[in-house]
Order: sequence, then C-alpha cells, then structure tokens
Amino acid sequence: MSVAEPSGTSPDRNASPGDGSGGRVPPRDPAGAEDGSSPSAGSAVPTQPTGKAGWRARLAAARRAVPAGVRATEADALARAAVAAASTFPHGPVCCYLPLPSEPGSPAILDALRAAGHQVLLPVVPPDRYAAEGPSALYWAPYLGTHALVDGPMGLRQPPAAWRGPAAVAEAALVLVPALAVDRRGVRLGRGAGWYDRTLPLARRGTPLVAVVRDEEVVETLPTEPHDVRVTHVLTPGGGWRAVQALATHLD
Repeated sequence: MSVAEPSGTSPDRNASPGDGSGGRVPPRDPAGAEDGSSPSAGSAVPTQPTGKAGWRARLAAARRAVPAGVRATEADALARAAVAAASTFPHGPVCCYLPLPSEPGSPAILDALRAAGHQVLLPVVPPDRYAAEGPSALYWAPYLGTHALVDGPMGLRQPPAAWRGPAAVAEAALVLVPALAVDRRGVRLGRGAGWYDRTLPLARRGTPLVAVVRDEEVVETLPTEPHDVRVTHVLTPGGGWRAVQALATHLD
C-alpha cells in the first residue's frame, strides 16, 4: 500500500499533514496538490513546472487524461515487469502497495507476484500515525488477495491483522513504491506526506528501491530536498525494470 494512499492502499499518496498501497502505504493526497487544470496535449507531462507543487499538479492532471484502455494495457505490462524484476530476487518478500485508480498499475501487480510464488507485504498506516515530528514509518502486513482487505484510515484499503512493524521492510528483497515521477538521478516525487521518506531508509542496504511510474513520468530533473530518499530503479509499462543509471541513456 502507497501507505499514504487511500482507496487503494498506498500511503504517501494522500498527503496527510506530511507527504503515498491496498496495502499501499500512507495516504496519498486524494485531492493532492491538483489544480484542476487539464494537460495541453493528451497525457503528456509539461517539461518545465516550477517547484514540487507545480509538478504534482501537472502530473496529476496528465494522469487524469489517460484513457481507460491505456490504463488497463499499462497495468498488465507493469504486472509482467514486476514479476520479471522479482524473479531476480527470489529470496525474501516483496514490499509493494495497492495502486489507486489514478495511479499506474492495478491489483494485478500484487496477484501476479503472489501467483509467481512471492510473499507480498502491503503498507499499513501505523496505529500512532503521526509522531511529533511528522508521519511515522509504515507498518507492513501480508497480502492475501483483494477480498481480504479492509477499510483503513484515510480511505485506504489494507490487510486487517498480522501487522508487522516498520522493521519488516528490512526483510524485503525488493521494494516497489508509488511515485508521480522519477528523474535520472533517482529523485522520486511522491504526494508530499513523507511516509516513504521515513520508511525507505529502514530497507536493507543494497535492496532495490523501485518507483512505479508511466514512461512519460521519467524526466530529466525534479526538485529535491535533503530528506528525499532516492530510488535505485524504475518500473514502467514500456521500459520494464531499469536501474537509475540506465536512465541517462534513455533521456539523452
């Protein structure tokens, strides 16, 4: 679950006071920082937004313009790419999230990973939810199918019990996270709540941190701040799973 991402189960997506997986972790901002504007050309992402708020608004508008048929085709491609990526890391669970309707992917990613024999952990909004200094790290729980999810805080769908603490992410062989965009340096733009920025540092050193985005959402440069945790890989419908280092060639 983008744990901050509701209705899907992904946080970080519904920005809470801070920054977004059916099991998705912290909430993404359902309404997010969207300004209601519509993209000028289909689902193309403007190249020069200003600041994180500008990027979030335009990327969200571009996603709203993606036709349902394209979403479905891309969701199938992402499910196949996720299984291919996970096959490289057979030992250990895969931390993932339940994509929101507006996000790339679908529950098919989770079901395909389970069908391939992987244990899938979804993010859970922690009981304490917010520490004095902001959102706490996400909890995790096994994904047993969409039928087993229940309504959680902030409109999220999440596993009902058997929650594990934030340290569970350290057992993961692969971590898939929601994102609005990623740049060639590995800078990930989330919804702004900060759940994943507090969670990803707990992953084992060397564990692939993979942002799931549309191909158009891999961009040259995104604004960043000191607390932003960078990803090591991207997963897109057309390009599959790639290391951030390979993005330089892709964008040149």
